[in-house]
Amino acid sequence: MEKKGPEIASGDRFDALLTVVIPAYNEAEKIRENLCVVSSTIQQFSNSYEIIVVNDGSRDSTLEQVLLAQKEDTHIRCISVEENTGKGNALKVGVQNASAQGYIAFLDADLDLQPDHLLEFYRVMQEQNADAVIGSKMHPDSQLDYPRSRRRISACYYFMLKLLFGLNVHDTQTGIKLFRAETIKRVMPYIRVKRFAYDIEVLAILNQDGARIVEAPIQLTFQRKTAWTRIRFMDMWQTGWDTLAVFYRLKIRKYDQHAMRSAGK
Repeated sequence: MEKKGPEIASGDRFDALLTVVIPAYNEAEKIRENLCVVSSTIQQFSNSYEIIVVNDGSRDSTLEQVLLAQKEDTHIRCISVEENTGKGNALKVGVQNASAQGYIAFLDADLDLQPDHLLEFYRVMQEQNADAVIGSKMHPDSQLDYPRSRRRISACYYFMLKLLFGLNVHDTQTGIKLFRAETIKRVMPYIRVKRFAYDIEVLAILNQDGARIVEAPIQLTFQRKTAWTRIRFMDMWQTGWDTLAVFYRLKIRKYDQHAMRSAGK
């Protein structure tokens, strides 16, 4: 476990608890080492932090590797879901188990996106008084080592989302995001998409709730062996279907608006 995170210059530090939620499915090969990187990086800019790893019904030894990491680092917490239910549901479970104070971040287990992004996201959040800062592959300052086929799919999905939801963001699907804890805690109970389209549901509800969402540049280095290691045609089909379902609930039935008003927000 000698691998360390990137060096971070001295600067701002998070002023409250930072919770990083990491969904993990069949990540046994790298998860323990990657969690070491996440923790050693975050401790450079946060005095108070926790890392919640949600094992989403992995079929390999992901759970065992996360439990080993938890023994080695008290900042790491493991929550295990018996059956694979999808990334969206794993994040929802993680948020439900996070503190309602401070900040909550989403981060992918493969570390295509390094955790040092979160310090810059925090700075952007403070400077622009944002409720959410999301990584964007389409930001002009982003640096990408990313398959062109995946870029084309992302671009097509962006135009679909622009047409349906009118969100003033260019990229909803990038895996790293930072929220004020009270903001994401308020909307997460109403998230119904369990797999890949959860991002748009989260951001659409935040937008309807009046939250300020800001995009930030990223540095992305693709870690998978092929462009489509995890995402299959059926996953893309399901994502499109779930996106239309979100549109129906939010724009036609206005289900989430009514539910949040009934709960008194």
